[in-house]
This record gives sequence, structure tokens and C-alpha cells, in this order.
Amino acid sequence: MFSKLTRLFQSTPGTENTMSLTDTQVLEAVSGLIDDNTGKTFVAGKSVKNIQCDDKELSLNVTLAYPAKSQFDAIRQRFEAALAPVADGRAVKVTVGSQIVSHAAQRGVPLLPGVKNIIAVASGKGGVGKSTTAANLALALAAEGARVGILDADIYGPSQPLMMGLQGRRPETPDGKRLMPLENHGVQTMSIGYLVDSDQAMVWRGPMVSQALQQLLNDTGWDDLDYLVIDMPPGTGDVQLTLAQKVPVTGAVIVTTPQDIALLDARKGVSMFQKVGVPILGMVENMAIHVCSQCGHAEHIFGEGGAAKMAADYGVELLGSLPLDLAIRQAVDEGKPSVVSDPDGKAAELYRAIARKLAVKVGAKAQDFSGKFPKIVIQNN
Repeated sequence: MFSKLTRLFQSTPGTENTMSLTDTQVLEAVSGLIDDNTGKTFVAGKSVKNIQCDDKELSLNVTLAYPAKSQFDAIRQRFEAALAPVADGRAVKVTVGSQIVSHAAQRGVPLLPGVKNIIAVASGKGGVGKSTTAANLALALAAEGARVGILDADIYGPSQPLMMGLQGRRPETPDGKRLMPLENHGVQTMSIGYLVDSDQAMVWRGPMVSQALQQLLNDTGWDDLDYLVIDMPPGTGDVQLTLAQKVPVTGAVIVTTPQDIALLDARKGVSMFQKVGVPILGMVENMAIHVCSQCGHAEHIFGEGGAAKMAADYGVELLGSLPLDLAIRQAVDEGKPSVVSDPDGKAAELYRAIARKLAVKVGAKAQDFSGKFPKIVIQNN
């Protein structure tokens, strides 16, 4: 520390008029910059790294724990403006990026190879737009720069093949053991819907469904995913228990509508995840409001404020609210969800905002270091 402070009064030969800068001075210059996504300063969030300063250039990296590619330029400009007064004529170079790491899941459940974090998107009730939300959140995370996959865990009624524009496709299996995920819109996907005809009914009992889910999850060659979004079936049965007990889930997102009957079932979903030790990352309120495309009249068809009250009751965050919008439904039916069909539209903006909040929640969780420790093998010599 003493040597850093003394550099403040030292000059490089030939540049006597250029004062040296310490890391402390640089950090003080940007200490007031707040990360709007976390509510903390970038310095407090340990996002400012690799400070370098010589006679010609002052540079540093801003490394976020979540994907936010759409905001990189704005963050860079804020840092450059804050550093300009202390740069003393030097060029200022700020590099903004994301570094997404693995975070802890349930105790005793090992991480899935090729997957850093698993996010379960669930609801206690069908028909609330959970699959549409899961697809758009996966695409929003990918649009923000993350490597993302989506697993359709609804064995009885898979919908992701249609929503992701991959209906009728079959996955390849190069070695006869592992399935290669199908990819579209920059997202890796897997579903039982790729393996059976679209009109074939899966007349299976619970244990078979649970086994199928584990095979789809473990026998798919996921390629270096930052996030795997699991589109859960409705309810709190075998699939949910299998997920909680045998799948390393980083956290769950609950999707509901403001309607009392949907909230009643959503509470059961929250309670289930809490009992099995899976943290709730937040809630998403779907179909919160309808705006007439003809006259502009806004109406809360399914009620108002229900999700916010439920989130407060359970001490979780309401990540965002989405409208009841014809365009959202049409987009998924066409295999191009809103985030890709209309990336500059209002719906896509809402999904990206929810996805960033979700990723921030994941980034704030404790990291998983199990992969950094060597395995201990005991042998008899």
C-alpha cells in the first residue's frame, strides 16, 4: 500500500507534468457509479477489475456477473466520463463484459456437465403462459450475451418444439448414447416432442415420466451453457420432486396471472420448492393487463395486484408483469417468440428486463467451487 501511495508523487522521466495514478484514485473516481441492475455501486459489487495506467493510457475492465450486452455501451460511456477528469490527458479505455459462473444448487446434488446454472420456470396451474414465458426468458438471456439452453420437461404436453420453430425435427445421436440438442434462435433445446409424433399421447405413469426427464436432462450433450431453463409441467407431482431431489437447480421462477385461482395454485408451487430447498428467484405476472388494439382502453381482465401481494407474502421479488397481448401469442405459435420476432418491441423489452433481474438474482447466489477441488481416491497398495 505504501508503494502505491508513493507513486502519487513520482513522475516518469520525460513526463514530469503527468502525475501517476494509483488504483485507489481510479476506484474513487468511479465509486459513485451505481449498477442500475443490482442497486449497488460497481466498486462494491467487485465489478471493476484489471486497472492499468501508464503515461499514455488508463484502462480497466468492468466485469458483470450477469449478461447485459444491450447495456455495455451505456456503462462504458459512464465510466469513461467519470475517469476523464482524473486521466490527466491519457486515453481512457474501458472494456465491459460478463463473466457467468456456476452457483450452488441443492446440497449433495452434483452439477450437470456442460451446464453452469439451471433455472426452473414453474407454475402450480396450467394455462398461465408459463411455456411462453420460459421460451422468451431463454431467448432474452441469449440476446443479452449468455449461452442458453431450454429443456421442455412437460412429458405429457411438450410445447417448446412448436414455440422454438423446431417442430418435426429429430435430434442426432453421434455415438448412439447422447442426444445432440437442436438449436434455433441461438438457444439449445431438448424435448420429448422431438422423439415422438406430435399427435402421440404419452400414456405413462409417474415413474416413467421421471425417468424420461432424467434421461432428457443427463443424456443431452449440452454445450457449455451459462443457463439451462427448464420449462416445468404444471402441478407439484413426480416431475417436480425428481427435479428437486436429483437435478442441481440454482433456483425457480414462478409464473402466475393476477387471478385468485391461479394465485392459489402458484402458492402451492412456491411452498413445494421451499420444502425441498430450492430457492425462489422471483415471480413473473403474466396477462396482467390488456390494452385494446382498437381504442387503447386498458383493463385488468384477471384482476390487479395479486402477484405483487403474493410476492410480498413470501418475501420474494416480483420480477415483472407482462400484458395479455395478441402479438405474444401469435409469435410463439409461429415459432418466433416476441424476443426474436420483434426485438425492439415493448414485449421484448419487458422480457429482457425480467431476464436481467433473474440473472442478477442468480449472480448474487453463492458460487459453486466443487469443480475446483480434486477428487480423493483411496487405494489399497
